[in-house]
Amino acid sequence: MLSAEDLIDSACNLPLPQDRSIEIGCIGTGFIMADCHLPAYREANLNVHGIAGRDFSKTQQVAHRHEVKKVYQNYLELLDDTEVKVLDIAVPPNAQLGVIREAVKRNHIRGILAQKPLGSDLAEAQEIVKLCLDRNITLAVNQNMRFDQSVRAAKRLIEMQSSSAPVIGKPVLATIDMRAIPHWMPWQREQGWLTCRIMSIHHLDTMRYWFGNPSRVFASFAKDPRTDFEHIDGIGLYILEYENGLRCQICDDVWTGPAREGSGSDIGIHWRIEGTDGLAKGSIGWPSYPQRTPSTIDYTFIGNPDWIQPRWDKVWFPDAFIGPMADLLISMESTRSPRISGLDNLHTMALVDACYESAREKKAIELPAGDLV
Repeated sequence: MLSAEDLIDSACNLPLPQDRSIEIGCIGTGFIMADCHLPAYREANLNVHGIAGRDFSKTQQVAHRHEVKKVYQNYLELLDDTEVKVLDIAVPPNAQLGVIREAVKRNHIRGILAQKPLGSDLAEAQEIVKLCLDRNITLAVNQNMRFDQSVRAAKRLIEMQSSSAPVIGKPVLATIDMRAIPHWMPWQREQGWLTCRIMSIHHLDTMRYWFGNPSRVFASFAKDPRTDFEHIDGIGLYILEYENGLRCQICDDVWTGPAREGSGSDIGIHWRIEGTDGLAKGSIGWPSYPQRTPSTIDYTFIGNPDWIQPRWDKVWFPDAFIGPMADLLISMESTRSPRISGLDNLHTMALVDACYESAREKKAIELPAGDLV
């Protein structure tokens, strides 16, 4: 039986590459890069060789803050630097395909960590994956919620269902309930969409990480009263169906009531997995950022009626952000694909597109099986 101490260790101690000297070039200077990627890379002693962004003065400020060696006038100048071997791209989804089209023209680029979502829709994501496959470039996608300590710990418990001492057993019902107010980016005004492709994609991908690809999905959207630009998906409700009988439910409530308009506040993210042998539940600490609030997990199972409650001091933002880049670098050292490879992520993008189709058509949508390229 996995001890609570082992669970904490496996959830928090993310594996790191043997070679941390490989030169990383960062494209983008927004919050995710400046406050999450770069602090995590610096903590892990990765080699951030240089950075480029749209605003040169802001790029200089970010570089100075994180002791990045080189600052480029633009991302094309960064791509032309033959010392850069791996790209970390954190740009809006509608700009990502254009950046990667340019990146694959450079023979010295060996790996790319692309931001989620992997383009504006599945078709763009498929083109990105094909571009990298054709040039033998290792592509990973920054679905960083998979590296939140609570999410990783839950995955370990699920994996034990086939062992001699299962904790969860056969999963029956899983839920993620988010009552939180994300910080929307200015570029989202141009997109026409809001929650599903930016926030819910984390939760949809987490369900895939835990249980594999669902067979069909039903989604329903309502507009967020607080958001002052046009959008089709504010509040999002999702039901995922699996052929083995498992059902998953996600509620992404970005309104949460008038918490910013003068009422009391009840904000948080909670998840729950019920199985034939046990029950696990947890919380995600992200909504209280920049306050450091670790995510949690509690679990119980047949023969152990008491709740086991391992705890840690690591947090998703920014500690878990080392996970996607480290996984990419480790895959480049070995023969395995990244755990969040571009090929795998196409199924998350297909699920997201199916949610929009479901909400538009007001019916459940079947999901494609097999490779999507």
